[in-house]
Amino acid sequence: MRATSEPTTSIEKIDRCGDLPHRPRVLLGKMGLDGHDRGVKLIARLMRDSGIHVIYSGLWQTPRSLAIGARDEDVDCIACSMMSNSHLVLVPNLLKELADVGRPDLTVNVGGIIPKEDVEVLRKAGVNDVFHTGTSMEDIVSSVRKSVIDYQNTSYENTSARLARVLSLAHAGSPPAEAPRARPKRVIGLTGAPGAGKSTLVAAMVNEAVRRGERVAVVAFDPMSPITSGALLGDRLRVDFNAVDDNVFYRSLAIVGEDYASLPDIIELVGGAGWDTLLIETVGAGQNDVAIRNHVDRTAVVVVPGMGDSVQMDKAGILEIADLFVVNKADHAGEHQLVRELLDIAEGRRVHETIATEGKGVVELLEDLLG
Repeated sequence: MRATSEPTTSIEKIDRCGDLPHRPRVLLGKMGLDGHDRGVKLIARLMRDSGIHVIYSGLWQTPRSLAIGARDEDVDCIACSMMSNSHLVLVPNLLKELADVGRPDLTVNVGGIIPKEDVEVLRKAGVNDVFHTGTSMEDIVSSVRKSVIDYQNTSYENTSARLARVLSLAHAGSPPAEAPRARPKRVIGLTGAPGAGKSTLVAAMVNEAVRRGERVAVVAFDPMSPITSGALLGDRLRVDFNAVDDNVFYRSLAIVGEDYASLPDIIELVGGAGWDTLLIETVGAGQNDVAIRNHVDRTAVVVVPGMGDSVQMDKAGILEIADLFVVNKADHAGEHQLVRELLDIAEGRRVHETIATEGKGVVELLEDLLG
Protein backbone atom coordinates (compact mmCIF):
# COMPACT_ATOMS: atom_id res chain seq x y z
CA MET A 1 0.00 0.00 0.00
CA ARG A 2 1.30 3.48 -0.89
CA ALA A 3 2.14 5.65 2.10
CA THR A 4 0.33 8.97 2.32
CA SER A 5 3.69 10.75 2.32
CA GLU A 6 4.65 9.34 -1.09
CA PRO A 7 4.02 11.36 -4.26
CA THR A 8 1.03 10.40 -6.38
CA THR A 9 3.34 9.88 -9.33
CA SER A 10 6.98 10.49 -10.11
CA ILE A 11 9.21 11.39 -13.02
CA GLU A 12 12.98 11.56 -13.26
CA LYS A 13 14.23 15.12 -12.80
CA ILE A 14 15.99 15.79 -16.12
CA ASP A 15 15.77 18.37 -18.88
CA ARG A 16 13.47 16.96 -21.58
CA CYS A 17 13.17 20.20 -23.54
CA GLY A 18 16.70 21.48 -24.15
CA ASP A 19 16.57 20.58 -27.84
CA LEU A 20 13.52 22.76 -28.60
CA PRO A 21 13.59 26.25 -30.19
CA HIS A 22 12.79 27.74 -26.78
CA ARG A 23 11.70 26.63 -23.34
CA PRO A 24 8.06 25.48 -23.47
CA ARG A 25 5.73 27.87 -21.67
CA VAL A 26 2.54 26.31 -20.33
CA LEU A 27 -0.35 28.05 -18.59
CA LEU A 28 -2.11 25.83 -16.05
CA GLY A 29 -5.58 26.86 -14.98
CA LYS A 30 -8.68 25.51 -13.28
CA MET A 31 -11.89 26.77 -14.85
CA GLY A 32 -15.28 26.84 -13.21
CA LEU A 33 -16.11 26.05 -9.61
CA ASP A 34 -13.46 23.38 -9.03
CA GLY A 35 -11.83 24.27 -5.71
CA HIS A 36 -9.18 21.55 -5.61
CA ASP A 37 -5.67 22.17 -6.91
CA ARG A 38 -3.45 19.47 -5.39
CA GLY A 39 -3.34 17.58 -8.68
CA VAL A 40 -2.56 20.62 -10.82
CA LYS A 41 0.21 21.69 -8.44
CA LEU A 42 1.74 18.25 -8.71
CA ILE A 43 1.63 18.42 -12.50
CA ALA A 44 3.20 21.89 -12.35
CA ARG A 45 6.15 20.60 -10.34
CA LEU A 46 6.65 17.59 -12.60
CA MET A 47 6.56 19.79 -15.69
CA ARG A 48 9.13 22.09 -14.11
CA ASP A 49 11.29 19.06 -13.42
CA SER A 50 11.18 18.29 -17.15
CA GLY A 51 12.54 21.70 -18.17
CA ILE A 52 9.20 23.43 -18.83
CA HIS A 53 8.32 26.96 -17.71
CA VAL A 54 4.98 26.61 -15.97
CA ILE A 55 2.67 29.53 -15.25
CA TYR A 56 0.09 28.57 -12.65
CA SER A 57 -2.94 30.85 -12.78
CA GLY A 58 -4.82 29.42 -9.82
CA LEU A 59 -8.37 28.32 -9.07
CA TRP A 60 -11.74 29.64 -10.24
CA GLN A 61 -10.56 30.98 -13.55
CA THR A 62 -12.97 32.09 -16.24
CA PRO A 63 -12.40 31.46 -19.94
CA ARG A 64 -11.55 35.15 -20.39
CA SER A 65 -9.06 35.33 -17.51
CA LEU A 66 -7.26 32.25 -18.85
CA ALA A 67 -7.21 33.68 -22.36
CA ILE A 68 -5.73 36.99 -21.17
CA GLY A 69 -3.13 35.13 -19.13
CA ALA A 70 -2.14 32.87 -22.02
CA ARG A 71 -1.79 35.84 -24.36
CA ASP A 72 0.23 38.07 -22.02
CA GLU A 73 2.48 35.18 -20.96
CA ASP A 74 2.98 34.20 -24.62
CA VAL A 75 2.54 30.53 -23.78
CA ASP A 76 2.89 27.65 -26.19
CA CYS A 77 -0.14 25.90 -24.78
CA ILE A 78 -2.89 26.12 -22.20
CA ALA A 79 -3.52 23.10 -20.00
CA CYS A 80 -6.89 23.59 -18.35
CA SER A 81 -8.90 21.25 -16.20
CA MET A 82 -12.31 21.16 -14.59
CA MET A 83 -14.25 18.76 -12.43
CA SER A 84 -17.75 20.27 -12.62
CA ASN A 85 -18.99 18.58 -15.82
CA SER A 86 -18.99 21.95 -17.56
CA HIS A 87 -16.33 21.23 -20.20
CA LEU A 88 -18.74 21.46 -23.15
CA VAL A 89 -19.56 25.04 -22.14
CA LEU A 90 -16.31 26.37 -20.67
CA VAL A 91 -13.88 24.99 -23.25
CA PRO A 92 -15.69 26.42 -26.33
CA ASN A 93 -15.91 29.72 -24.45
CA LEU A 94 -12.17 29.60 -23.81
CA LEU A 95 -11.50 29.08 -27.54
CA LYS A 96 -13.76 32.03 -28.34
CA GLU A 97 -12.03 34.25 -25.78
CA LEU A 98 -8.61 33.34 -27.19
CA ALA A 99 -9.78 34.61 -30.56
CA ASP A 100 -11.21 37.77 -28.96
CA VAL A 101 -7.90 38.60 -27.20
CA GLY A 102 -5.85 38.06 -30.33
CA ARG A 103 -4.42 34.54 -29.92
CA PRO A 104 -6.70 32.00 -31.66
CA ASP A 105 -3.55 30.08 -32.67
CA LEU A 106 -2.73 28.85 -29.15
CA THR A 107 -2.76 25.13 -28.41
CA VAL A 108 -5.40 24.10 -25.85
CA ASN A 109 -5.17 20.83 -23.90
CA VAL A 110 -7.96 19.74 -21.57
CA GLY A 111 -7.81 17.44 -18.56
CA GLY A 112 -10.27 16.10 -16.04
CA ILE A 113 -13.13 13.66 -15.94
CA ILE A 114 -14.19 13.88 -19.58
CA PRO A 115 -16.69 11.27 -20.86
CA LYS A 116 -15.43 9.42 -23.92
CA GLU A 117 -18.38 10.58 -26.01
CA ASP A 118 -17.36 14.22 -25.40
CA VAL A 119 -13.75 13.86 -26.53
CA GLU A 120 -14.51 14.10 -30.26
CA VAL A 121 -16.82 17.06 -29.60
CA LEU A 122 -13.96 18.92 -27.92
CA ARG A 123 -11.51 18.01 -30.68
CA LYS A 124 -13.89 19.29 -33.35
CA ALA A 125 -14.21 22.54 -31.38
CA GLY A 126 -10.44 23.04 -31.61
CA VAL A 127 -8.93 21.23 -28.61
CA ASN A 128 -5.55 19.65 -29.28
CA ASP A 129 -5.39 16.88 -26.64
CA VAL A 130 -7.70 15.52 -23.95
CA PHE A 131 -6.05 13.92 -20.92
CA HIS A 132 -7.91 11.54 -18.66
CA THR A 133 -7.13 10.45 -15.12
CA GLY A 134 -4.13 8.17 -15.24
CA THR A 135 -2.42 9.79 -18.22
CA SER A 136 1.34 9.48 -17.77
CA MET A 137 3.54 12.53 -17.32
CA GLU A 138 5.61 11.34 -20.27
CA ASP A 139 2.53 11.67 -22.51
CA ILE A 140 1.75 15.12 -21.13
CA VAL A 141 5.33 16.34 -21.62
CA SER A 142 5.32 14.91 -25.16
CA SER A 143 2.18 16.89 -26.00
CA VAL A 144 3.73 20.06 -24.59
CA ARG A 145 6.86 19.54 -26.69
CA LYS A 146 4.76 19.28 -29.86
CA SER A 147 3.19 22.68 -29.17
CA VAL A 148 6.53 24.52 -29.34
CA ILE A 149 7.39 26.36 -32.55
CA ASP A 150 9.87 29.12 -33.37
CA TYR A 151 9.14 32.65 -32.19
CA GLN A 152 8.56 34.05 -35.68
CA ASN A 153 5.29 35.93 -35.74
CA THR A 154 5.53 39.44 -34.28
CA SER A 155 2.68 40.89 -36.34
CA TYR A 156 -0.26 40.11 -34.08
CA GLU A 157 -2.97 42.75 -34.48
CA ASN A 158 -3.69 42.83 -30.75
CA THR A 159 -1.26 45.22 -29.02
CA SER A 160 -0.80 43.08 -25.91
CA ALA A 161 -0.28 39.92 -27.96
CA ARG A 162 2.38 41.73 -29.97
CA LEU A 163 4.07 43.04 -26.81
CA ALA A 164 4.04 39.57 -25.28
CA ARG A 165 5.84 38.13 -28.27
CA VAL A 166 8.51 40.84 -28.49
CA LEU A 167 9.17 40.37 -24.76
CA SER A 168 9.75 36.67 -25.43
CA LEU A 169 12.26 37.57 -28.12
CA ALA A 170 13.93 40.19 -25.93
CA HIS A 171 14.30 37.78 -23.02
CA ALA A 172 15.84 35.28 -25.43
CA GLY A 173 18.38 37.93 -26.48
CA SER A 174 16.87 38.84 -29.87
CA PRO A 175 14.60 41.88 -29.50
CA PRO A 176 13.06 42.88 -32.85
CA ALA A 177 14.60 46.09 -34.15
CA GLU A 178 11.29 47.42 -35.48
CA ALA A 179 9.42 47.27 -32.16
CA PRO A 180 8.60 50.73 -30.72
CA ARG A 181 10.54 51.76 -27.63
CA ALA A 182 10.06 54.32 -24.86
CA ARG A 183 10.81 54.31 -21.17
CA PRO A 184 7.62 54.24 -19.07
CA LYS A 185 6.99 57.35 -16.97
CA ARG A 186 7.34 55.27 -13.79
CA VAL A 187 9.44 52.16 -13.33
CA ILE A 188 9.16 50.74 -9.82
CA GLY A 189 11.14 47.81 -8.43
CA LEU A 190 9.93 45.64 -5.57
CA THR A 191 12.40 43.29 -3.94
CA GLY A 192 12.72 41.37 -0.71
CA ALA A 193 13.27 37.90 0.65
CA PRO A 194 11.10 34.95 -0.46
CA GLY A 195 7.94 34.79 1.61
CA ALA A 196 7.81 38.53 2.25
CA GLY A 197 4.57 38.73 0.30
CA LYS A 198 5.84 40.64 -2.75
CA SER A 199 3.42 39.00 -5.18
CA THR A 200 0.44 39.56 -2.90
CA LEU A 201 1.52 43.17 -2.42
CA VAL A 202 1.84 43.71 -6.17
CA ALA A 203 -1.62 42.20 -6.66
CA ALA A 204 -3.13 44.52 -4.06
CA MET A 205 -1.42 47.53 -5.66
CA VAL A 206 -2.59 46.78 -9.19
CA ASN A 207 -6.12 46.09 -7.98
CA GLU A 208 -6.14 49.51 -6.30
CA ALA A 209 -4.61 51.18 -9.37
CA VAL A 210 -7.28 49.71 -11.64
CA ARG A 211 -9.98 50.79 -9.21
CA ARG A 212 -8.67 54.32 -9.71
CA GLY A 213 -8.89 54.00 -13.47
CA GLU A 214 -5.17 53.41 -14.14
CA ARG A 215 -3.48 50.73 -16.25
CA VAL A 216 -0.37 48.98 -14.97
CA ALA A 217 2.19 46.59 -16.46
CA VAL A 218 3.98 44.06 -14.25
CA VAL A 219 7.08 42.01 -14.99
CA ALA A 220 7.74 39.34 -12.34
CA PHE A 221 10.96 37.32 -12.18
CA ASP A 222 11.21 33.86 -10.68
CA PRO A 223 14.17 31.47 -10.36
CA MET A 224 15.07 28.97 -13.07
CA SER A 225 16.22 25.50 -12.08
CA PRO A 226 19.99 25.09 -12.42
CA ILE A 227 19.39 21.36 -13.04
CA THR A 228 16.60 21.20 -15.63
CA SER A 229 16.24 24.90 -16.62
CA GLY A 230 12.56 24.53 -15.79
CA ALA A 231 10.67 27.11 -13.74
CA LEU A 232 7.48 27.43 -11.74
CA LEU A 233 6.04 30.91 -12.27
CA GLY A 234 3.21 31.42 -9.81
CA ASP A 235 3.17 35.15 -9.17
CA ARG A 236 0.19 36.05 -11.36
CA LEU A 237 -2.18 33.80 -9.42
CA ARG A 238 -2.36 36.52 -6.72
CA VAL A 239 -4.01 38.94 -9.17
CA ASP A 240 -7.76 38.66 -9.76
CA PHE A 241 -7.87 38.96 -13.53
CA ASN A 242 -11.62 38.38 -13.43
CA ALA A 243 -11.69 41.90 -11.93
CA VAL A 244 -8.77 43.78 -13.52
CA ASP A 245 -9.21 42.20 -16.98
CA ASP A 246 -7.14 43.93 -19.68
CA ASN A 247 -6.10 46.87 -17.48
CA VAL A 248 -3.09 44.94 -16.17
CA PHE A 249 -0.43 43.45 -18.42
CA TYR A 250 1.35 40.78 -16.39
CA ARG A 251 4.39 38.86 -17.59
CA SER A 252 6.34 36.18 -15.71
CA LEU A 253 9.96 35.42 -16.61
CA ALA A 254 12.55 32.97 -15.29
CA ILE A 255 16.19 33.81 -14.66
CA VAL A 256 19.22 32.32 -12.96
CA GLY A 257 20.47 34.44 -10.07
CA GLU A 258 20.32 38.16 -10.88
CA ASP A 259 20.66 37.82 -14.64
CA TYR A 260 18.72 40.93 -15.66
CA ALA A 261 20.52 41.23 -19.00
CA SER A 262 17.23 41.44 -20.91
CA LEU A 263 15.60 43.95 -18.55
CA PRO A 264 16.70 47.20 -20.29
CA ASP A 265 15.08 45.99 -23.52
CA ILE A 266 12.00 44.75 -21.68
CA ILE A 267 11.47 48.10 -19.95
CA GLU A 268 11.68 50.06 -23.20
CA LEU A 269 9.44 47.62 -25.07
CA VAL A 270 6.77 47.85 -22.36
CA GLY A 271 6.91 51.64 -22.56
CA GLY A 272 6.86 51.53 -26.34
CA ALA A 273 3.62 49.56 -26.18
CA GLY A 274 1.99 52.44 -24.32
CA TRP A 275 2.28 51.44 -20.65
CA ASP A 276 3.19 54.41 -18.45
CA THR A 277 3.59 52.48 -15.18
CA LEU A 278 5.74 49.35 -14.84
CA LEU A 279 6.18 47.36 -11.64
CA ILE A 280 9.08 44.91 -11.57
CA GLU A 281 9.08 42.15 -8.98
CA THR A 282 12.48 40.56 -8.41
CA VAL A 283 13.33 36.99 -7.51
CA GLY A 284 14.44 38.28 -4.10
CA ALA A 285 16.73 35.49 -2.99
CA GLY A 286 18.81 37.22 -0.32
CA GLN A 287 20.84 40.16 0.94
CA ASN A 288 22.88 40.58 -2.24
CA ASP A 289 19.97 40.95 -4.68
CA VAL A 290 20.70 44.56 -5.49
CA ALA A 291 21.02 44.68 -9.30
CA ILE A 292 17.43 45.84 -9.78
CA ARG A 293 18.44 49.28 -8.50
CA ASN A 294 20.31 49.94 -11.76
CA HIS A 295 17.15 49.59 -13.85
CA VAL A 296 14.31 51.30 -11.97
CA ASP A 297 13.39 54.81 -10.86
CA ARG A 298 12.50 53.80 -7.31
CA THR A 299 13.06 50.65 -5.29
CA ALA A 300 10.79 49.36 -2.53
CA VAL A 301 12.28 46.72 -0.24
CA VAL A 302 9.68 44.46 1.34
CA VAL A 303 10.49 42.98 4.75
CA VAL A 304 8.49 41.02 7.30
CA PRO A 305 8.67 40.57 11.07
CA GLY A 306 11.07 37.82 12.08
CA MET A 307 13.64 38.52 9.36
CA GLY A 308 16.46 38.82 11.89
CA ASP A 309 17.86 40.88 14.70
CA SER A 310 19.25 44.40 14.56
CA VAL A 311 22.65 43.12 13.41
CA GLN A 312 21.05 42.07 10.13
CA MET A 313 19.93 45.66 9.64
CA ASP A 314 23.50 46.89 9.70
CA LYS A 315 24.77 44.46 7.07
CA ALA A 316 25.43 45.84 3.59
CA GLY A 317 23.15 44.69 0.83
CA ILE A 318 19.51 44.81 -0.06
CA LEU A 319 18.43 47.27 2.64
CA GLU A 320 20.88 49.86 1.29
CA ILE A 321 19.18 50.09 -2.11
CA ALA A 322 15.73 50.96 -0.74
CA ASP A 323 14.11 54.27 -1.60
CA LEU A 324 11.42 53.22 0.82
CA PHE A 325 10.67 50.24 3.03
CA VAL A 326 7.52 48.14 3.25
CA VAL A 327 6.86 46.16 6.42
CA ASN A 328 4.37 43.63 5.11
CA LYS A 329 2.39 41.20 7.28
CA ALA A 330 2.27 44.01 9.81
CA ASP A 331 -0.18 42.01 11.90
CA HIS A 332 2.55 39.49 12.79
CA ALA A 333 4.40 39.46 16.09
CA GLY A 334 7.55 41.57 16.11
CA GLU A 335 6.21 44.22 13.74
CA HIS A 336 6.78 47.15 16.11
CA GLN A 337 10.36 46.11 16.82
CA LEU A 338 11.07 45.73 13.10
CA VAL A 339 9.71 49.21 12.35
CA ARG A 340 11.85 50.74 15.10
CA GLU A 341 14.97 49.03 13.76
CA LEU A 342 14.20 50.13 10.21
CA LEU A 343 13.71 53.72 11.36
CA ASP A 344 17.18 53.58 12.91
CA ILE A 345 18.76 52.90 9.52
CA ALA A 346 16.21 54.60 7.24
CA GLU A 347 17.89 58.03 7.26
CA GLY A 348 14.71 59.78 6.24
CA ARG A 349 13.41 57.09 3.93
CA ARG A 350 9.75 56.31 4.52
CA VAL A 351 8.62 53.07 6.17
CA HIS A 352 5.18 51.79 5.14
CA GLU A 353 3.29 49.19 7.10
CA THR A 354 0.97 46.92 5.09
CA ILE A 355 -1.17 43.83 5.38
CA ALA A 356 -1.41 43.00 1.68
CA THR A 357 -3.91 40.17 2.14
CA GLU A 358 -6.37 42.67 3.65
CA GLY A 359 -5.42 45.70 1.55
CA LYS A 360 -4.31 47.65 4.63
CA GLY A 361 -1.73 50.36 3.93
CA VAL A 362 -1.79 49.67 0.19
CA VAL A 363 -3.40 52.98 -0.79
CA GLU A 364 -0.72 54.99 1.01
CA LEU A 365 2.06 52.85 -0.46
CA LEU A 366 0.70 53.19 -3.99
CA GLU A 367 0.40 56.97 -3.67
CA ASP A 368 3.98 57.18 -2.42
CA LEU A 369 5.39 55.01 -5.21
CA LEU A 370 3.41 56.51 -8.08
CA GLY A 371 3.65 60.07 -6.87
